[in-house]
Amino acid sequence: MIQRPRVLHIYKDYFPPVRGGIENTINLMARGTRDEFETSVLVCRGPAKAGTEVLDGVRVRRVPEWCRVWSAPLSPAFVRALREEAQRADLLHFHHPNPTGDLAYLLGGIQTPFVMTYHSDVVRQRAAMIFFAHVQRRMMDRARRIMPTSPNYVESSPWLRKYREKLRIVPLGIELDRFQKSPTVEKKVLEIRQQWGEQLILFVGRLRYYKGLHFLIEAMRSVPSGKLLIIGTGPEESKLKRMVRDWDLAERCVFLGELDDQDVVAYLHASRVFCLPSHLRSEAFGICQIEAMACGLPVVSTALATGVPYVNRHGETGLVVEPGNPTALAEALNRLLSDPALRERFSRAASEQAQQEFSAERMCARLKAVYWEVLQESGSGFRNE
Repeated sequence: MIQRPRVLHIYKDYFPPVRGGIENTINLMARGTRDEFETSVLVCRGPAKAGTEVLDGVRVRRVPEWCRVWSAPLSPAFVRALREEAQRADLLHFHHPNPTGDLAYLLGGIQTPFVMTYHSDVVRQRAAMIFFAHVQRRMMDRARRIMPTSPNYVESSPWLRKYREKLRIVPLGIELDRFQKSPTVEKKVLEIRQQWGEQLILFVGRLRYYKGLHFLIEAMRSVPSGKLLIIGTGPEESKLKRMVRDWDLAERCVFLGELDDQDVVAYLHASRVFCLPSHLRSEAFGICQIEAMACGLPVVSTALATGVPYVNRHGETGLVVEPGNPTALAEALNRLLSDPALRERFSRAASEQAQQEFSAERMCARLKAVYWEVLQESGSGFRNE
């Protein structure tokens, strides 16, 4: 049997159990490249138990941690664990930002070549960059390839432009099959519309500071024909619910909490419009837009200098408006709710774009090409036959 190159993904958490965009993407990458690479994952314990297990053919090692500071795990054991895992790997794949992994690599004296997916700048924890900037610079200098998720982010990030020669853009993708309209989903769609009506606007995601939901709720004051359904929970939930009460919008803004995956798919198919109102560049890509587009749902999003408008193309798959502008959000939502022909045009284009550009298979094909490029360049002896 021909030995496959061994690739180790390094981050702070993994799905399962942690539900998050990066965590789920690592899961898809690790599983989706197993046909050509032996993949494993090294993360901190998080809410799971420390130890090693195999999930869907991927070996996952979770390391004990003390606590988290600026959302980064403090884990002295991670240095030793990474050194051990790097000895059996041919290529490391870091997911940025992750100070714990970066420090472990530098402190461990590890020489294994690595690539880096650059998911986002450090945005909110800017104070941490006083300490972390030097570490990040050293890691980016040493990376064989850096993979931003959109060309937009390359142009707006103060960190990436310096490294243009080693950049390889690898947009994120999803498992499109999960978003098909099965008979079970179709039945649920009818139930949703009977309960909530036809003119549904949907948001799906964590209720976090950068999501701009307070602007969307304010916009709903000027969208009399629509009903906003909010799927997800998070630290902003109490404040947002208070806004809805204060503005007497309980009939137009409904919080549904966490739902299982199949129910989320049904709500996507039942809705008229998907809205991602994020107003800060912490929203680096907006993968939830792809999920909506896979269901043929037009998107209203914001013109952030990130991957958000790279996914949702203004006038093609939906409408893109100024961030932090409730009036612009309301105008876009009203326009789509009142124009079935425009919705249908955007719907077809959105579904087609999700299929052609943002599948997990396409993401992993691009990723495998980068892996082989680095392995062959580094003289590993592996060849992509």
